[in-house]
Amino acid sequence: QAMVFNRTLLRHFGLSRSAKVIGSLRAAPAMAEKPHALLVFSRHGESQWNVDNRFTGWVDVDLSEKGVGEAKNAGTLIKEEGLKFDICYTSVLKRAIKTMNIALEEADQLYVPATKTWRLNERMYGGLTGLDKKETVVKHGAEQVQVWRRSFDVPPPPIEKDSEFYPGKDPKYADLKEEEIPVTECLKDTIARVMPFWEAEIAPALKAGKTVFVAAHGNSIRAIVKFIEDIPDDVITGLEIPTGTPLVYGMTEDLKPIASDLAVAPLKFGRYLGDAEKIKAAAEAVKNQ
Repeated sequence: QAMVFNRTLLRHFGLSRSAKVIGSLRAAPAMAEKPHALLVFSRHGESQWNVDNRFTGWVDVDLSEKGVGEAKNAGTLIKEEGLKFDICYTSVLKRAIKTMNIALEEADQLYVPATKTWRLNERMYGGLTGLDKKETVVKHGAEQVQVWRRSFDVPPPPIEKDSEFYPGKDPKYADLKEEEIPVTECLKDTIARVMPFWEAEIAPALKAGKTVFVAAHGNSIRAIVKFIEDIPDDVITGLEIPTGTPLVYGMTEDLKPIASDLAVAPLKFGRYLGDAEKIKAAAEAVKNQ
């Protein structure tokens, strides 16, 4: 069956236009499948509370200077890849919104329509919100803190509703029912919050053949990636998503991801844009935060 491959499509799968490419296409037929749609994630750039080593969650902190640079780099990579977005989605937190806007500006695509939703917010860290991470380890022990941070279904203690960081006090959530505003979340809870938006908005856009950009947070991106790639519960918690680094998925018409030889384990289908060593270093930096 004859297929036409343009430059942009080839680059999505890390291929160049050369005689060597033709051999690659024959050797890896899964990579040669033409995507019906494209889904691109970018985790927000470093935030000021990343710098301060504090648990952030739903607190609306800004990007650090480094984070702004990471967002610009994401936009540069998007432009170099030749990606043209039809629709964008982000959270209602400024570090994700600004990452989206900065990346789009760098890619000359600020005109692309965008939807903001609380469902793409970061995981809610409950009573840990605002605490210094190292001090929390001293107080509760490294093992307990690791369970709160990295277990699939064990949430931290809930936040008190009289806390300055309780999101129910924030006017941006005024339209939500009280029971919709989390007081704590584990990754399992975050998935339950994120996936209705996937079903209602993102999936239909992909089925329509659109190229979709999602600028969000480590755990809201993990939620969707887990679903797309069918990653086990005990594996997804260890997936480190580097900041400001686009992650590209080619999708079939029935929303199955297309395998990429350039995916880095545990991923099998999505591939990061950019230099492999820099991506590895960025993922390690996130792990150590």
